[in-house]
Amino acid sequence: MTYDKNNIFAKILRAEIPCEKIYEDEFVLSFYDINPQKKIHVLVIPKGEFTDLDDFSNNANPDEITGLIKGINIVANKLGISTKNGKGYRVLSNISEHGGQEVPHLHFHLFGGEKVGKMVE
Repeated sequence: MTYDKNNIFAKILRAEIPCEKIYEDEFVLSFYDINPQKKIHVLVIPKGEFTDLDDFSNNANPDEITGLIKGINIVANKLGISTKNGKGYRVLSNISEHGGQEVPHLHFHLFGGEKVGKMVE
C-alpha cells in the first residue's frame, strides 16, 4: 500500500475537511469517528505520512513513536475511559488488505464507554 496524499485523513490534517477534534499536539490528531460503532469511538492518527503500523514501525523516529503511544493514552484519559479514570477501552488498527484497512494512513480506533464485546468472529 502506498501513501495517498489525498486520503481523507491527510485532508483532515490539512484542515481541508473538518473534524470534531478531541486532542492535537505536534505528533497526533484525535477526533470522533463519523460512523461510530460504540458509545465512544474515536480515531488517533499520527501527523506523519505513514500508511500503516509496519510503515510507522520501520520509518518513524523515536519521538513520533513515543508521541503516538502517549497521544493514545492522553485521549483515553480525556474521554474518561482509561484505567486511571474509567473501565478500559479497546485500541484497534487495521493493517493492509487482510486486516481490513480502508484508508492508507495509519490510524487507531479507540472504543469505550461500554463493554466492547468479542474481538473477532
